[in-house]
Amino acid sequence: MEKLSRNQQWLTLIGVSLLLGFILQYFHVPAALLLGPMIVGVAMGLLGATLRIDKRLFILCQAVLGCMIAQSLSPSVIEPLIADWPIVLTVLLLTLAASGLSGFLLVRYSDLPGPTGAWGSSPGGASAMVAMAADYGADARLVAFMQYLRVLFVATAAAMVARIGLGDDAQHAAPQLWFPPLDMRFVITLGIVLLGAFLGQRFRIPSGALLLPALAGAALQSSGTVELQVPEWLLATAYALIGWSVGLRFTRPIFRLALRTLPQMLASIIGLMLLCGAMAWMLTKLLDIDLLTAYLATSPGGLDTVAIIAAGSRVDIAFVMALQTLRLFTILLTGPALARFISRFARS
Repeated sequence: MEKLSRNQQWLTLIGVSLLLGFILQYFHVPAALLLGPMIVGVAMGLLGATLRIDKRLFILCQAVLGCMIAQSLSPSVIEPLIADWPIVLTVLLLTLAASGLSGFLLVRYSDLPGPTGAWGSSPGGASAMVAMAADYGADARLVAFMQYLRVLFVATAAAMVARIGLGDDAQHAAPQLWFPPLDMRFVITLGIVLLGAFLGQRFRIPSGALLLPALAGAALQSSGTVELQVPEWLLATAYALIGWSVGLRFTRPIFRLALRTLPQMLASIIGLMLLCGAMAWMLTKLLDIDLLTAYLATSPGGLDTVAIIAAGSRVDIAFVMALQTLRLFTILLTGPALARFISRFARS
C-alpha cells in the first residue's frame, strides 16, 4: 500500500468503501455506510496507507450527525429520565463500575501503564477520551488504539444486534430519497452545523460538535421555528468520513506497539460489552422499552457511531441519545479520579 501514490490510495479507499458499503446495505445491515468505510479503513491502515482524515472534517461530520439526531429529539425525552431517575442513576453507576473493573483488571494483568489502561477502557466518547488521556500521563497512541478498537467491535456488534432485532422488517424499509430538492431549510441546517462545530471547539466542550447542533436543532424544531433538512447524500458522506477516521487510525506501528497486550485488550472490550448487555436486559425488565433500544442506550461505543446505528434501526433514538449523553458527561467528570485510583492500586 505504501507504494501507491496518495491519489491511488484515495481512489482505492473510496471505491472499495462504496462497494462494501452498498453490499452491506443490500443485505440490510444497519449503519452499512459507516461499517463499510470503517472496515476498509482498518484494512488499509494495517497495510500501510498514509491517508488521514482532517480533524476539521471529522468535527463537521459530527455536527451533521447532531442535526440528524435533532430531527428525532424533543423535550419529551426528559420526562422518562426524570420519572425513572433511580433506574437511570443505577445504570450510570453500574457503567462506571463496569468501566472501572475492566480498566483495573486490564492494568493488573497486562503490561499497560496504569493511566493508559484506565483511559483506554473508559466507555465515553472515544475522541474525548483520547484528548484527555495525554493530559493525565497516558500514552495517547495506545489509548486511541484501545478506544477505536472498542468502537469497531461495538459498532459491528450493535449493527448485527440491530439486524437481528429488525428481522423481516429490515426487508421493508422505506425507500430513501438520496437527492431531494434543497430549500432554505438546508441553508439553515448548514448554518447550525458550522456554528455548532465552531462553538464546540471554541469552548472545548466534550463532543460539543455533535451535542450543540443536536440541542440547538431540537430546540428550533420543537418550538416550530424551523424544520431541519439533512439529505441522505450528506449523511452518507458524514458516515463514510467518520468510518475512515476511525479505521485509518489502526496503523501497523501502533498495532505492533499494542500486540503484546492485545489479548488482554480484547478480553477487556468483550467483558465490558457483556456487562453493558446485561444492563440492557435489566433495563427492559424495569422500563417499557425494547431490547434493541436498551442495548444501544447502554452500548459502550462512541456517541457518534451509536447515533448512526440507532438512526437506522427504528429504535427510540431520543432515549438512546439521552442515556449516552448522560454517560459521556458522567465519565468525563469521574474519569480523572478513576484513572488515578486504577494507576495507584491496580499494580499493588
